[in-house]
Amino acid sequence: MTGLEQDEARRTRSGVLYALAAFFMWGLAVPLHFKLLTAVPALQILAHRIVWASVFALGLIAVFRQGGKLVEAFASRQRILLLSVSAALIGMNWLVYIWAVNSGHLVQTSLGYFINPLVNVVLGVVFLRERLSLMQIMACLLAGIGVLILAAATGAMPWISLTLACSFGCYGLVRKIVPVTPLIGFCIESLLLTPLALGYLVTTLADGASVALRGDVGLDLLLVLTGLSTAAPLIWFAAAAQRLKLSTVGLLQYLAPSGQLALGVLVFGEPFDWLDAVAFGLIWVALAIYTFSALRAASSR
Repeated sequence: MTGLEQDEARRTRSGVLYALAAFFMWGLAVPLHFKLLTAVPALQILAHRIVWASVFALGLIAVFRQGGKLVEAFASRQRILLLSVSAALIGMNWLVYIWAVNSGHLVQTSLGYFINPLVNVVLGVVFLRERLSLMQIMACLLAGIGVLILAAATGAMPWISLTLACSFGCYGLVRKIVPVTPLIGFCIESLLLTPLALGYLVTTLADGASVALRGDVGLDLLLVLTGLSTAAPLIWFAAAAQRLKLSTVGLLQYLAPSGQLALGVLVFGEPFDWLDAVAFGLIWVALAIYTFSALRAASSR
């Protein structure tokens, strides 16, 4: 094996480890964290999440002496424009996710992230010219049928799931093409959203609507820790996206919704009837087909 091949192998291994860490945290730790904050309105949780994530990211930049790279990234208008887009996408994703978890829709969030890997596949084809085999096309069609079954059963499209899947898929695509390190990119995204978040928090404090800073130290600490539970998996995800093909990230990504689905049904008792089972079953089959196809292609190479 040549030196270049060894470097590529190390890069792939580290990318897989970053992806596994991010998806296990998103699948178990993050939803449990937000379930402990059900007394806090979703918009306030989001605002705290943005502010404390910025503080956490700036602290890491100071520790690793990355301030020069942060300033350099801000000097590029194109990078800031792209990171503004990714910040808007992830902000929307966070808000919908927080509201859904605290409103008893954890199963729908898991569906969104089951769909998301296949959204990544489509985005990879459309924007990155990644090629799909016939089996992979079949996988995408099966997943689409699963979504339509849920829509027919409930009388409405699963908008929570689709919003989460599409917003996070587009976020991953943008972050893949922005030439910044994961930490710098995440810090800039958080800083771009922080003025809005701080303005909202100041307003809630002024009119007495704020849930924080009312003597509940445990609740305040949980809000502060949203910065850690937000920053760590996103930085890991961005690191994985830069090291792996978008389709490979998509394959690993269904670990997170598996954890969310298990929590929703087994721990929090959310409904899951036979139509849900059929729809999820089709999506799981789609993922299995895509996984088999991708592994076979990798083996032949």
